[in-house]
Amino acid sequence: MRKLMVIEFVTLDGVMQGLGSPDEDRDGGFEHGGWSAPYFDETQASVAGEGLKDTTAYLFGRRTYEKMAAFWPTQPDENPMAAHLNATPKYVATRTLTSLDWPHARVLDGALVPAVQRLKAEGDGVITVLGSGVLVQELIAADLVDGYRLFLHPLLLGTGKRLFRELPRPQRLRLVDATPTSTGVLMLGYDVA
Repeated sequence: MRKLMVIEFVTLDGVMQGLGSPDEDRDGGFEHGGWSAPYFDETQASVAGEGLKDTTAYLFGRRTYEKMAAFWPTQPDENPMAAHLNATPKYVATRTLTSLDWPHARVLDGALVPAVQRLKAEGDGVITVLGSGVLVQELIAADLVDGYRLFLHPLLLGTGKRLFRELPRPQRLRLVDATPTSTGVLMLGYDVA
């Protein structure tokens, strides 16, 4: 049975919105896009690459899928992350998209919870969720998340979409890894206890 892992870049106050570029996600008037770029270093790149080894499928929400599909297929396969993302099966939770252009991507069949339960049951390795804030909330509420890999940035933004919003109940976690970077990012691995 596959595990479902949520990988997110977050600020110390829990913001996950718009990490990559200034115009990535301006919902709600968010003006701090691109906040993670100054913190990237070789340790982070190495750990991120290692984290992909066990990923046998990706699961995205529609908005994250659209951003990823516009960027990663154009990247050279010399980039290990590009090679992995482009070759690995990708599932998209969407009510609006019916066809997907990114190779090895398909729309998740049926209602979210039973579809993800089927995905988890049909193989080994890890299903990795990147970004996809709305989807992550639904997965947490349905108790489908097996672990979190968080890149915790030493930054307070005060505004923006947060990773952990309204939880249906408390959730105990077990720390399985903690690695600091030269820029102060803590890469934290938690499994659901």
